Amino acid sequence: MDPVTAHEERDDVQFLDVREPYEWDAGHIEGAVHIPMGELNARRDEIAEDRTVVAVCRSGARSSQVAQALVRAGYPAENLDGGMQAWERAGLPFVATDGSDGEVA
Repeated sequence: MDPVTAHEERDDVQFLDVREPYEWDAGHIEGAVHIPMGELNARRDEIAEDRTVVAVCRSGARSSQVAQALVRAGYPAENLDGGMQAWERAGLPFVATDGSDGEVA
């Protein structure tokens, strides 16, 4: 899913940020669920089953793998094309953990 479409549909999807904590802290989509890729199996109960999950990482590579795995497991899931880098290039809003403007780490 491209960033603009994902932003437009933000009330109907669950953003699942699979990046490492330092990446999340630097900047993330407000309202996203943060589950680092290595913790997905243990925290699967936090992933929505009733709406599309949009997997997010820095460039879209890790999240593409996650989205594919979620689809195989029966979740409605898509990848955020281009990740947070594309989100930032599109001029879409995101925040740092401290509440300041986000940056992509």
